[in-house]
Amino acid sequence: MDIHNKGGGIHYTVDETRKATFEQLLQSFEIRLRNMIKCGTTLVECKTGYGLEFETELKMLRVIDHVKRNNRNVDLVVNFLGAHSVPKGMTADEGAAAVIEMMQRIKSEAPELGIDFVDVFCEKGVYDTKQSREILLRGSEIFDARIGFHGDELSSMGCAELAKEINARSVSHLEFITPSGIASMAEANSVAIVCPTTAYLLRLKSPPVRDMIDAAVPVAIASDFNPNAHCYSLPMAMNLAVVNFRMSLNEALIASTINAAFALDRSATHGSLEIGKFADMILVNAKDWRHLIYEFGDTQNVIKSVIKR
Repeated sequence: MDIHNKGGGIHYTVDETRKATFEQLLQSFEIRLRNMIKCGTTLVECKTGYGLEFETELKMLRVIDHVKRNNRNVDLVVNFLGAHSVPKGMTADEGAAAVIEMMQRIKSEAPELGIDFVDVFCEKGVYDTKQSREILLRGSEIFDARIGFHGDELSSMGCAELAKEINARSVSHLEFITPSGIASMAEANSVAIVCPTTAYLLRLKSPPVRDMIDAAVPVAIASDFNPNAHCYSLPMAMNLAVVNFRMSLNEALIASTINAAFALDRSATHGSLEIGKFADMILVNAKDWRHLIYEFGDTQNVIKSVIKR
């Protein structure tokens, strides 16, 4: 947060994204998706959040929509993260009001853009739980979207309890979730999306994954690909989850397939090989599927083929 408060981090990426053209963003997006596909991913959640104002957030949504309509090698879930940070020169209350106004304008001027989830960075120095609640509920109503948000990552904010209150499908990160928060998420069947790469790169304490699993909270693993964590490989994130979060290999597999699909509201079509679902799968160049996790950093050699549908 020190870098963020000095104008770096998210704010630096916001400045660069605002400068970029549609074509430049599209080119970099397609390259990154190809790299993810090579690592076995066929369903990707794509977030905005590096515009923080109407024109750039809309530009990012149009880039995602273009790929969603034209790329048959990957399925995309669209997450609007206009509340990724408080815009420079605004208070958090002003930023929250601006995000709500932005969502209304996007819905009015670009109704053809499908938005599946709304997100917010609920954190000290960004948006508090009151502001986050308003943004998420209004966004869910405006876009007819599910709620999945960043919470309890750098400090305990009561985000897990908020998830139960607003019927959030998921909360991401959760390094500072409390026992009462775990109980709330279990009761609400909200998914805890853990991000091993980000926890590793930011040297954060590990989220209490074992406690969450023992309490019957569904846990999903994300690569959390972003400017801070350039990890295309979900199997590498799975390895970090096994080593640092004490997950078993089977738990990591479940967290990266059916639980991940459930977190994205796609478990009826993705996440497992069943009659009636898409036949997305990988063939591994190993005697045992566990080598996908075991061979750390060698994902593209372990994966022999990626099959889409």
